[in-house]
Amino acid sequence: MAKELPTQADVVIVGGGVIGTSLAYHLTKIGITNVVLLERKQLTCGTTWHAAGLVGQLRANRNMTELAKYTSELMKGLEAETGQATGFKQNGSVSVALTDARFEEFRRGASMAKNFGLEVQVISAGEVKERLPHLATHEVTGGVFLPGDGQVNPIDVTQAYAAGARSRGAKVFEHTKVTRLLRDGNRVTGVETTAGTIMADKTVICGGMWSRELGQQVGVQIPLHAAEHFYVVTEPHADLPREMPVVRIPDEWAYYKEDAGKLLLGAFEPVAKPWGMDGIPENHEFETFPEDYDHFEPVLEKAVARMPLLETAGIALFFNGPESFTPDDRYYLGEAPFVDDLFVATGFNSIGIQSSGGVGKVLADWIKVGHPPMDVADVDIRRVHPFQSNKKYLHDRTTESLGLLYEMHWPYFQPTTARGVRKSPFHDRLAAQNACFGEVNGWERANFFAPTPAEAKYEYSYHRQNWFPYAQAEADAVANTVGLFDQTSFAKFLVQGRDACAVLNEICVNDVDVAANKLVYTQWCNERGGIEADLTVTRLDENEFMVVTGAGPQIRDFSWLKRHIGDRFCTAADITSGLPMLSLMGPNARALMEKLTGENFATDIQPFGTSREVEVGYARVRASRITYVGELGYELYIPAEFALHVYDTIVEAGADFGLAHAGMHTMNNCRTEKAYRHFGHDIADEDTPIEAGLGFTIAWDKKGGFIGRDALLKQKEAPIRSKRMITLALEDDSEASPLMYHEEPIYRDGVRVGSTTSGAWGHRVNKSLGMGYAHCEEGVTKDWIDSGKWEVEIAWKRYQAKVQFAPFYDPKSALIRA
Repeated sequence: MAKELPTQADVVIVGGGVIGTSLAYHLTKIGITNVVLLERKQLTCGTTWHAAGLVGQLRANRNMTELAKYTSELMKGLEAETGQATGFKQNGSVSVALTDARFEEFRRGASMAKNFGLEVQVISAGEVKERLPHLATHEVTGGVFLPGDGQVNPIDVTQAYAAGARSRGAKVFEHTKVTRLLRDGNRVTGVETTAGTIMADKTVICGGMWSRELGQQVGVQIPLHAAEHFYVVTEPHADLPREMPVVRIPDEWAYYKEDAGKLLLGAFEPVAKPWGMDGIPENHEFETFPEDYDHFEPVLEKAVARMPLLETAGIALFFNGPESFTPDDRYYLGEAPFVDDLFVATGFNSIGIQSSGGVGKVLADWIKVGHPPMDVADVDIRRVHPFQSNKKYLHDRTTESLGLLYEMHWPYFQPTTARGVRKSPFHDRLAAQNACFGEVNGWERANFFAPTPAEAKYEYSYHRQNWFPYAQAEADAVANTVGLFDQTSFAKFLVQGRDACAVLNEICVNDVDVAANKLVYTQWCNERGGIEADLTVTRLDENEFMVVTGAGPQIRDFSWLKRHIGDRFCTAADITSGLPMLSLMGPNARALMEKLTGENFATDIQPFGTSREVEVGYARVRASRITYVGELGYELYIPAEFALHVYDTIVEAGADFGLAHAGMHTMNNCRTEKAYRHFGHDIADEDTPIEAGLGFTIAWDKKGGFIGRDALLKQKEAPIRSKRMITLALEDDSEASPLMYHEEPIYRDGVRVGSTTSGAWGHRVNKSLGMGYAHCEEGVTKDWIDSGKWEVEIAWKRYQAKVQFAPFYDPKSALIRA
């Protein structure tokens, strides 16, 4: 280890676990060698040292899988490169299903793996028995085998990363605690330690379960909480196969790993035990917790029945130690919002080993070039909301989040803990209408409305869930009369100042220098032309604008906006909490608005894409003619203190117009019918407006240009469009028609040419719909589409599909402009 602490570094890494050392390894590999890694005690002593060391590859989406695949490939050569053993064994893994639903989940994942070039085999119950003869196969319905999966020794891997980093100039300091992050204005400039101060161009928090407190020193929220994680290790057993694949049986919460003739049995049980509520002791180092046989006994009972050799295997070790978990079971990566030069890689929810190589590489590249080399929106730290760092919230959610790793990954699944955090003013009124609520970033949102209170609950399935008939009724109202949606959770920013127009026009691809009360749909792009945000901007006055975006990207978009203001005369304020929003959508929306306001809402008075203030009851509200469901409609922005009054007034008047409450599932189904893109699913920073079919939003010739114009212009002028967004409808529109969700492979004439980005049932067109990108080096054209035979693979089976560029509902948008 290095001895003398330097006073300056290009990058300071806080934390010496597998993630911090991987980052140091990868930074030095791309030429950033003035790197200092600081560990409060000894390398790996927090949670890395006791990790199970599983190296799985298949994750929930393409890029997360790519990161895990990279780690696996890296492990093959890391020992030879560094001279440090890693214990890497590539015996593969078998995931075993005990229910038909779990087997469908596995088959859907196996189909998804084809998009990533990942070798995977779907196997029957009999084939599970052939591969795992020592496993009892009662209740087994099938499984999947991934031959590329493996296992490592976590301590050895960490030491190998550190050795590689040191060999290229990085300095590693143990027993050097970071006592304070240094901040100067909006920049983190370095760290204070028990051995002195280091100034740094970039600082990275890789502090595991200490990260929350480190971030809060500079106003950055990193919500995570430790939980007790259990496993047992047997004595060596003669009947245990020495080359046994890693075995996962999530229906019994268990995973199994062979190691030197011993069997490790670990679990992600449904109700976890949070730890560290009073803080982490100063002397915490290679710490273990007391055994809790009562807590682990249900796992062990199932395991003995599943793997009978456990009956005669002595228990050599009962382990209990800390792992940190995040509220949504996804780790944190990237540059912190609102603070420059501070990066985060932490909160790995027991997948730190398999993520370590990919995360280290991506973050190193990010630090070097100033932007992520791939779309990592799923794990971007900018998804975090401040309230999520609340200690009680974290404690309560952690009881569930550990077990969710092995819970069924149902479509539309809703957590049950730490609920009721953020409620719109209309929440209780909607509950009285039998709303079933889902949660997004703490917001309780009405997802559907049931006929009775008892039916306002989820019955999960990969097929048509129990709420489909209710969503059909809601869609019928939206199509034939008028639906009422609560969109309060949508984020709203007020941008003001004499430079407000210049700031927004620089980051918007569309032109927002329009007349007052005009609404503009636009994207925000990066210099590479990739989409960073998808939103609307309403000009309220000469120097005043309102930006409206989704609930999910609220912090991400607000951070992007504030970073681009600079020292200009412009301010931005997040006014989401003070401005609830209802929308009226459907052919009767105009007549209802005229009844409510006494105003004329004819198209020549208020055309599509315009906004104005009107009176509803005793209140003044802003009515914007816009839609996310593809019908004539208006969004109503209401000062919070008037919200309930306006709601009651609307409901009372709406009875004469067939008003019906509608939920977010219906909104999603309708937007899919209209092929309205959803940021984070259909579009992200790897996709351009041109590829996404949103080129109509680009104001190519506006004064001053916009961020990303050069890259987009080059793409526009290219003779071939090799990647384009398409819409899909399965030919089978019966009740047995399967549903598309995301990452289903798309085939043209038997060749895989893309994958879905999102999907839903279209209640107005009675079809299973999807959206996705198709790829063809010779160009994705209408002729190419029309001349091919198209299929979508769902759960290991292919289904014929109709493919086109246009939406399947109202393709000419006549309804929204009526």
